[in-house]
Amino acid sequence: MAFDILVEHEEEVRFSPYDNVLRLCSSFMGGSLCARFFCCLWRCLVIKEIQINGEIRAKEVRLIDPQGEQLGIVSIEKARAIADEFKLDLVNISPNAKPPVCRVLDYGKYRYDMMKREKEAKKKQKTITVKELRLTPKIETHDLNTKANKANDFLKDGNRLKVSVRFRGREMGHTEIGREVLDEFTELVSEYGEVDRKPKMEGRSMVMFFRSKSENK
Repeated sequence: MAFDILVEHEEEVRFSPYDNVLRLCSSFMGGSLCARFFCCLWRCLVIKEIQINGEIRAKEVRLIDPQGEQLGIVSIEKARAIADEFKLDLVNISPNAKPPVCRVLDYGKYRYDMMKREKEAKKKQKTITVKELRLTPKIETHDLNTKANKANDFLKDGNRLKVSVRFRGREMGHTEIGREVLDEFTELVSEYGEVDRKPKMEGRSMVMFFRSKSENK
């Protein structure tokens, strides 16, 4: 008897630096709460790394006033004095530039705007679920049709699909049978899905990927 296994996982299409650190921390720290606490701390440290006022060590900076006007290259002392005149902060907005670029602004509002933009960017991130369908070279027609119908439901919902055919023992000598199964499967899901990656051997499995046609709309 042939057994077909359905597995699903999620794949982030795009990550912010915060997401990347969260994933890394989760894998090493073994818990989402610990990882999220560490990442919140990391995010605060990143924001804190922005140099302001007396933390700026450069001898001279390229200065921008609160209205966005370029004041040219001035000494750090003069830049701080100008910031004091406006009763605002001197913020190093481009520390890697030579000389660094500083702007006179309200640092509290600047930090709030940074966090707000990051939050909005995170909301716009798109998450695509990748469904994995595992078949066998000897799968019967009825079972293949059943799996294809389920795959069409996934694809209609905008998900992606990974399909693999696992070879056992002497079946490795007849991988063309698995290719035929995948070709037939491709025809069965062609209304809602299209090939994203052609069949390819990965170990003892032949794997291919489909994407939803709705992604092109």
